Amino acid sequence: MNFVEPVILFARGVELLPLALEHESGLRAAAADGELWKLRVTSVPEPQHTRAYIEAALAAREDGTRFAFAVRDQATGTILGSSGYHDILPAVRRLEIGWTWYAARCQRTHVNTTCKLLLLTHAFETLRCNTVGWRTDHLNFNSQRAIERLGAKKDGVIRGHALRRDGTIRDTVMYSLAAGEWKEVKAHLEHLLAAPHAAQI
Repeated sequence: MNFVEPVILFARGVELLPLALEHESGLRAAAADGELWKLRVTSVPEPQHTRAYIEAALAAREDGTRFAFAVRDQATGTILGSSGYHDILPAVRRLEIGWTWYAARCQRTHVNTTCKLLLLTHAFETLRCNTVGWRTDHLNFNSQRAIERLGAKKDGVIRGHALRRDGTIRDTVMYSLAAGEWKEVKAHLEHLLAAPHAAQI
């Protein structure tokens, strides 16, 4: 039994479904909206590599280190992108949220905020995590701003940490949120989603 078991999470018209091979065409279409694979600081698969991307996620699910979700519009059934848990450490009840990307039309909408609220709620209130983390490329300033607006704390930078898709080496910025901070962050996210102007992060 893995620390993270299959579950469907949903709220505000957005569903998180355990990623499966049946989502291949939907993911490919979502990535094509904005040609997201061309961004060197993201994990979006190139069209011809979408199946391999899913297969790698499923293999990581089997060994308990990652659990990927497909993000779906409940009303239309359209796949909007992907997100999930990774670097899962059951012994210390810690995991990270990442491998997150959305079709260009969904960026800066309620979709990302809703997904973060769903994933964090499940992590802290169902899985009883002590800590949830994030990591991002030191050049991905949009991602850093979004993580910081969540209320996560910057832990530091790991220099020369990982390869980008173009073969260059990136520094990785690390963030985390502790269980004791979750109540305030949850209220913040719910406030954003309830606001008339629907401010998003």
